[in-house]
Amino acid sequence: MSFAQVYTRSVVGLHAPKVIIEVHLSQGLPALTIVGLPEAAVRESKDRVRSAILNSGFQFPNRRLTINLAPADLPKDGARLDLPIAIGILAASGQLEPEVLSGFEFIGELALNGQLRQVTGSLAVARAIKAEKLALALSQLAASDQEQNNSDTSPPITPQLIVPIDNGREASRVDGVTILAAQSLKAVCDHLQSLVDPSASYESLAVVQPSPAQQHVGYQVDLADVKGQHHARRALEIAAAGGHSLLFTGPPGSGKTLMASRLPTILPDLSDEDALEVASTYSVADSDYNYGTRPFRQVHHTISAVALVGGGSRPKPGEITLANKGVLFLDELPEFDRSVLEVLRQPLEAKQITISRANSQMTFPANFQLVAAMNPCPCGYDGDTSGRCRCRPEQIKRYQDKLSGPLLDRIDLHITVPALPIADLQNSQVGETSKQVRARVVVAHQHQMQRQKKVNNELSPSEIDEYIQLGDNEKQLLQLAQQRLNLSARGYHRVLRVARTIADLANSTDINSAHVSEALSYRSKA
Repeated sequence: MSFAQVYTRSVVGLHAPKVIIEVHLSQGLPALTIVGLPEAAVRESKDRVRSAILNSGFQFPNRRLTINLAPADLPKDGARLDLPIAIGILAASGQLEPEVLSGFEFIGELALNGQLRQVTGSLAVARAIKAEKLALALSQLAASDQEQNNSDTSPPITPQLIVPIDNGREASRVDGVTILAAQSLKAVCDHLQSLVDPSASYESLAVVQPSPAQQHVGYQVDLADVKGQHHARRALEIAAAGGHSLLFTGPPGSGKTLMASRLPTILPDLSDEDALEVASTYSVADSDYNYGTRPFRQVHHTISAVALVGGGSRPKPGEITLANKGVLFLDELPEFDRSVLEVLRQPLEAKQITISRANSQMTFPANFQLVAAMNPCPCGYDGDTSGRCRCRPEQIKRYQDKLSGPLLDRIDLHITVPALPIADLQNSQVGETSKQVRARVVVAHQHQMQRQKKVNNELSPSEIDEYIQLGDNEKQLLQLAQQRLNLSARGYHRVLRVARTIADLANSTDINSAHVSEALSYRSKA
């Protein structure tokens, strides 16, 4: 046999399309050629693969080798193709049985001694295999319904995924996919040979058992750390209950960053599917992630627009995608470059970002909660009773004008955070814990899911008309507020969404004037 096929996956954006590795041995001078749009790490794999094969006790064929990565127009990067390329070479040269490979997919980087090293994107690969299985099952079901002969339909066969041992636990989080973890190329080959000859003394790979699901994920911080600031704590609870964006304005040391970092602790727990989606994103980005927790991304004001929203010649996810299902915190908001902040306007509305390039287009999720903090002036003490602010009016105006009106209009809650009195800091009485506040948030969240299947901040204008009904008094109050606050149509809809959340926290089916008034109080600084 001089030809073999091996199945693997590439990672493009957050997706993992299937790649078929075709290996052909032919007559001619010894050479190894890789075609099919390989990038640098893939082209260099031939040297790693050669050494790994020899150091694992196999023979490297002394013939002309051509390796095709199909489909040819799909870019392939990273070292995750090392293992399937090595398996393909061994099968094409007759050292492995090619027939047994059809039931497997392989990913893994090879060390020169044949050991397998961890790769990025293993969770995305496992999710792609599961999605392909479900799609195949649905297509078979549709075909059987058309033929009206269910007895001839067999369940779809799910390939087993072989990964490096360090990726086993991560990939096993996807149920319905069989994950086998191996320490080396030799261990993978022994497993494949044991399927051909069960009587031989080859050692099989064990199936990785998924870790038990946690009932609730713990955080290292707690809202009880915040003393005083009852108005800001209330706004934080409303933001958590309805998925609203939030802007804290106050002097240095008033607790803005402290409160922002506690927002994930009072959010409802992620569903299993959402937790997998978040973990898959971090797996592709090769970033650490505490599985099951809400992401909290605090970015520095020197960040570029590409790093914030994603991009590059081959689009990569940015901070807003890493904050998906969690919180994006921008401290010292006016210090950010204005052009960087403006790119947030579209993702805040659409909950996703599409990066377009000449040769590719990629859409990334961006369903995050924006929390920002700023000082009222360059020195930070404008309005302080001590009178220590020395900023001139034109300096304060120039500082505040760094933020555009359209961006501020997209932030639901604008909160003034005053300086904290020393008496509050010395008070030993502990405020409500994250667990206590989260209990109310979860109840409000359940009201929204039962009523509209989404949080209030995601309601479209037509859904607002359907789910948010106002009485005559509430309508008159909003009309008066529109004249005094100069509310835009977007601002009007955001007030309604916040009022709906306040009513949900109060377990109220109807929205009354008190709910609307409180919602309007959070727009007075917009």
